[in-house]
Amino acid sequence: MPYRAPVEEFNFLFSHVVKLEDVAATERFADATPDMVTAILNEAGRMCEAVLAPLQREGDLHPARLENGVVRTSPGFDEGYKAIAEGGWVSISASQENGGMGLPMAVTTAVNEMMSGACLSLQLNPLMTQGQIEALENHASDAIRDTYLPKLISGEWSGTMNLTEAQAGSDVGALRTRAEPNGDGSYAITGQKIYISWGDNDFTENVCHLVLARLPDGVPGTKGISLFLVPKHIPDENGAPGKPNDLKVVSLEHKMGLHGSPTAVMQYDGAQGWLIGEEHDGMRCMFTMMNNARLGVGVQGIGAAEGALQHAITYAQERSQGKTPVENGTGTIIDHADVRRMLTTMKAETAAARAIALANAVAIDMAHATGKPDWAARAAFLTPITKAFGTDTGIAVSDLGIQVHGGMGYIEETGAAQYARDVRVTAIYEGTNGIQSMDLAGRKLMDGGEAAYALLDEIERHAESARSTLPELAEPVWNATESLREATEWMVAQKNMTDRFAGSVPFLRAWARVLGGHFHLCAASAEGGEGKRTRLARFYIKRLLPEHAGHIAHATAGSEDLYALTPDDLVA
Repeated sequence: MPYRAPVEEFNFLFSHVVKLEDVAATERFADATPDMVTAILNEAGRMCEAVLAPLQREGDLHPARLENGVVRTSPGFDEGYKAIAEGGWVSISASQENGGMGLPMAVTTAVNEMMSGACLSLQLNPLMTQGQIEALENHASDAIRDTYLPKLISGEWSGTMNLTEAQAGSDVGALRTRAEPNGDGSYAITGQKIYISWGDNDFTENVCHLVLARLPDGVPGTKGISLFLVPKHIPDENGAPGKPNDLKVVSLEHKMGLHGSPTAVMQYDGAQGWLIGEEHDGMRCMFTMMNNARLGVGVQGIGAAEGALQHAITYAQERSQGKTPVENGTGTIIDHADVRRMLTTMKAETAAARAIALANAVAIDMAHATGKPDWAARAAFLTPITKAFGTDTGIAVSDLGIQVHGGMGYIEETGAAQYARDVRVTAIYEGTNGIQSMDLAGRKLMDGGEAAYALLDEIERHAESARSTLPELAEPVWNATESLREATEWMVAQKNMTDRFAGSVPFLRAWARVLGGHFHLCAASAEGGEGKRTRLARFYIKRLLPEHAGHIAHATAGSEDLYALTPDDLVA
């Protein structure tokens, strides 16, 4: 399906809203000049438009399949992956010493969004590899890094993460996969994992699995889990793929969407693996990959939103129906008030989610470049918001895209429904959005709200500075921020975590609403109060930002009324 890479939007945000210049001013990321970043975005955008976008429908109509134990991927996916690997798009942020570009995560985030908007099923493959690269860079031995990182970074090999088991979904500590020492520094891994994205393919030389398993002396729960690297083919003395390992794809899941992405049930029968990090420290090591993936999955939602938005706008500009109220208008449904409302909502929400994700990525880059704990705290605080709001936005925007199409949206041939089917799982994998919200209201407030209050202070300072030029926009943002501060203080004061968790989802939504208002105001301020971004900011701040009040009322209601209803009440 046609796709236009939103390079102009990324350049504007980097220059005026999330300030990539601060990242480029550090020694670590000095190469990330505006010219360099623009050139990279333009090149990646062309690849997404010309190579990946035509594969979107191919993956949906011709799903990956398992034939005699071999995964056969969708038509054209091999060439699409080759373009991703050869362009270096797997390894934008990977270290230069192993062949990566060493550029900021913010640039990776922009490129990942474009790939997601063009073909989400295929983009999921390099996303998993990117997370594995970061995990190995931070936790693997020198020998493992020397063998695996150059191949993963080049795209010759791909990576996966294996957490989930049939009896252990979000409760990872209930896993049963075992790891037995082989006596030679390696381990025998035995067990079965489910929902393994891109568990195998037919276009990379090797597939490297990061697998959570329990050693014989591992205690029950997450504290007894270790992390192992288990390759499909065991590297020989030269680092080339050698003999097949004792693992296999049992089956591929039949999914609602993402048909081009093979989601595998993986069986390990004494497969040879190598410990990553320390024994019984697997969850900490895996969280390096998971946090990378949570940002990436949020960005997948934003990419799907952008794709659905473009698809809906194109249809609305072509479809004529009824008399429109706009003099000298297009004569198509884009001139109807409700269609205009839907399209503007789609665009405003996508813009807000994109800015939040890029701000998250900039905080990660600043933390890495400066080592300052306040940047690390900001990155950690924004991660669950990015993941949950980014994916919720993808779902909501793609749903509106179907509505814009009317009855034709329900017809598969138009392609509108595919965006909704593909993106729906993003709110579930890499930690459900409910888990993200509980993380925000729980772990992320364990500092007494310090990171939250620092962010609120920054939003209010900008709103105050904008009052002289954009008072009708700045005032609502400032007032909403004060209300969110009070809700955050309420959350911090709750000692009963169930009271926090009962309102954690609306609490996260309130944060996303206020952050969205802030970034829209930043865009309007940078534009001088005149132009398309100011008009979009006015729509968001006047029509969508007020929703924060309802979210806050829900967030601070406690848990008593939830549990006043018994299970029998719900059944009845």
